[in-house]
Amino acid sequence: MERGRGLVFVVSAPSGAGKTSLCRDVAGRLPNLKYAISYTTRPPRVGEVDGRDYFFVGHDAFQDHVEKSNFVEWAEIYGYLYGTSRAWMADQVGHGVDVILDLDTQGAQALRAVYPDAASIYLLPPSLDILRERLIRRQSDTPEEVEKRLQMACIEMESYRQYDYVIVNAEYTTARTEIEAIILAKRARIGHIDLTWLDKILGGDL
Repeated sequence: MERGRGLVFVVSAPSGAGKTSLCRDVAGRLPNLKYAISYTTRPPRVGEVDGRDYFFVGHDAFQDHVEKSNFVEWAEIYGYLYGTSRAWMADQVGHGVDVILDLDTQGAQALRAVYPDAASIYLLPPSLDILRERLIRRQSDTPEEVEKRLQMACIEMESYRQYDYVIVNAEYTTARTEIEAIILAKRARIGHIDLTWLDKILGGDL
């Protein structure tokens, strides 16, 4: 890995498994780690703020970004479009900033094609029943939409074997600690830390 470049971490999970909350929380706790805010055509939910939660754009504006290859990855999820800025990613990683993203399996696959060294994490719920409870509790979907998300979750979770790490989000704090541990371990890998000062000493260049 080229020294000085930031690391990329991608977290995938079925809807309602807690990936967005965990990614934002971890980014707020670890230094030199930023959460990638997606562009979306989805309307804001109650309490969501443009530029903080998502960049909310119209369908035509989103398609214009697609045509100009402005997204490093993009996907359609439940009828809405989501995408990650190519320029923003390149700027952060190029300046040595680590980036964490929450993406569906399709988006994660596209991102890893551009950033093959990205560490991939799949977040699983403890059970389908608990996932249903979490979807109902957040009160953002109709009962029909909840069942649709559960059906999709069963399909999406088949992809967990494609990821480097798997975390079961049975308890929020534990899952957060496990994600942080993965990030810290990747940061400590030889090839990412700048040890030129030590190489000079070992090479006799005192």
